[in-house]
This record gives sequence, structure tokens and C-alpha cells, in this order.
Amino acid sequence: MSSLLPLHSPQRHDPAWQGRVFWLVATVILLWPLLVITEFKPWLLWEPESRKVMANFLGDFFPPAHDAEFLKLVAKETWRTVAMATAGIALALVLAIPLTLLGTSALSVSKLSGKMAWLPSFFRQTIRWFLIILRSIPELVWALVFVRVVGLGPTAGVLAIALTYAGMLGKVYTEILESGEAHTTQSLMRNGSGRLQAFSYGLLPQNAAELTSYTVYRWECAIRSSAVLGFVGAGGLGQQLDNSMKMFKGSEVATLLLVFMLLVWLADKASAWLRKQLG
Repeated sequence: MSSLLPLHSPQRHDPAWQGRVFWLVATVILLWPLLVITEFKPWLLWEPESRKVMANFLGDFFPPAHDAEFLKLVAKETWRTVAMATAGIALALVLAIPLTLLGTSALSVSKLSGKMAWLPSFFRQTIRWFLIILRSIPELVWALVFVRVVGLGPTAGVLAIALTYAGMLGKVYTEILESGEAHTTQSLMRNGSGRLQAFSYGLLPQNAAELTSYTVYRWECAIRSSAVLGFVGAGGLGQQLDNSMKMFKGSEVATLLLVFMLLVWLADKASAWLRKQLG
């Protein structure tokens, strides 16, 4: 049958072409209403007025600011950004680790006999709802709240990262621990070990690499978040970037963007190196 097909027939070269065309058309049909709702109009970027504004904006970037006083300020704010992200992750761990231990069903004593009792099940579900609340509120919203409470500065950023990332870490930690082999943990608890001992000698050793890898990844994300939080007054590179943009100092904006890209690149390299060591 295939030998009777024309030489340039689509079926001869790609038997699945009809399915590919169908899903391509279906994707366009589904995506089109979303583009209409969001008023997605990229062609506006090529209008003469838009190109003039972009050219003037980008033209102010050159040459980047490089005077000693400004570079000293940038170095200080860069270190503050890293410190804010690291402190935020540390506080997130202080909150996420206990919630993970309380919410992990693999550490339930009642589950050893089969189905978990309703009270422990309800308690663990409540913990998970709390984690959902923490991670569902963006760190930018938390930062706006804490800026009003504690004032401008990195303290608001640290608290914002801590709460949002505690929810993220707790959720993923719980999933990692529950997806692992629980036989060793259950054997330890059946023989009289406490939950903390069962976790330390059962769940933790087999999941330590994955848990640490995800924590390092979240620290990398926190560095990016800390720069964004600066736009609402939470300190760091973001706040300095916001100040420079409001003052229309394009050369300073260019320097800050270059430093921020370098910082993210270094964080990515450090994260990759740590994952490699753990692997």
C-alpha cells in the first residue's frame, strides 16, 4: 500500500503528520481566546513611536556607570541581596522542616496497622492546607505587608521570602519523603523507635541528596526574588534599580542589570556545583 503513495506524499515521510496537524490546530484554537483576553499585540512594538521610545531608553544605557563611588554602592547592595536571600531560606527551613515532619504520613504510627486514623489524618491535612496558604501568597505581597509593618529595608524581604518559601519547601519535602521507600522507617517504628529516630535513620539517608538539591535550587530562586522585592522597598539591588529608573539614570540601570545577571549566573554555577557534589 505504501509503495502506491506518491513520492512526495506526507504519509510516506511522516505517518503521524495528521495527528501533528490536528494538535497544532487544536492548540491554536485554544490559545487564541487567551491571547485575545490578554490583549496580546506584539506588533505595537514595531510602531514608529514605540521604536523611538525603546531606542531612547536603550541609548541611555551606554556607557554603563562605572565610577568608584557607585560601584562601591553596587557591591554593598549585591552583598545585601545575597544575604537577604540566604537569611530568608534559613528562616524558611526553620519553619518548613517541623511542618514537613508533622505532615508526612510515612511517620504516622497509626498507619502501621493499615489505614491511618481519622484524627492524625485530619491533623496532617491541616498542615498541608497551611503550607498551601503560605505558598499561594506571592512573596511580593508578603513584602508589601511587611514593608508597612517593619518599614523599608531588607527585613521585609527576608520575612517575605521566609514565609513563601517555607510553603514551597514544606510541600516538596513532604512529597519527596512520601515517594521514597518507607519500609525501613516503618520497621524502625514497629521496633520501638520514635518518629525523629525513624526519620533520621530511615527517610533522611535515602532522600538527603534530593532534599538538599531542591533546597539549593530554592536558594538560587530566592536570589532572583530578592532583587524583585527591592522594587517595593525591601532593599538590595532591586531597590537601587528602582531608584535609578525613577531618576532616569540609564547608565546606572545598565550597570545594575549587568551585576544582577552576573549574580544570577554565579548562583546558578554554585547550585550546579553543589548538585554535582551531591550526585
